[in-house]
Amino acid sequence: MMPVLRYTINFELLDTVFMQEKKEKEIIGRTVLVDLPKLGFTAIPAKTDTGAYYCSLHCHFINVAIEDGKRVLCFNLLDPSHPEYQDRTIHYKRKFIEKQIKNSFGDSESRFLIRTALRINNRRIRAWISLTDRGNMKYPMLLGSRLLRNKFIVDVSLKEKKPT
Repeated sequence: MMPVLRYTINFELLDTVFMQEKKEKEIIGRTVLVDLPKLGFTAIPAKTDTGAYYCSLHCHFINVAIEDGKRVLCFNLLDPSHPEYQDRTIHYKRKFIEKQIKNSFGDSESRFLIRTALRINNRRIRAWISLTDRGNMKYPMLLGSRLLRNKFIVDVSLKEKKPT
């Protein structure tokens, strides 16, 4: 006959462990300043958009090149009309994908997505960001629900922190 093993679970201890693993959600306003350290940009004005799934970033001259036999995504962040603009082409050699994404008008368009680190109020997060022409928009970056979920609570009454 096989011995019967019995286990007891300390639910108080289990609850404590799960509570410690959960990080506090930070409250941010409708707009916030975002740093993109791996891309060399700081204090980019961004607007939260809970209706968008991915983050999106204003870029131009987006194309794929072949360097040393590998596909490289080349793009310029922002455009010359932006005060944060740097006239340099970024050669993104890490993994990127091309995906059909619906824009704010409901039209589907092909966009490149990159995975990179960003910083919001000293909180570092890795996120997928779609590259698109947002030249006619007030904010060069949108923060989508995929990034906001379980990390931030959006309070639309808060004002954007100004860069120091």
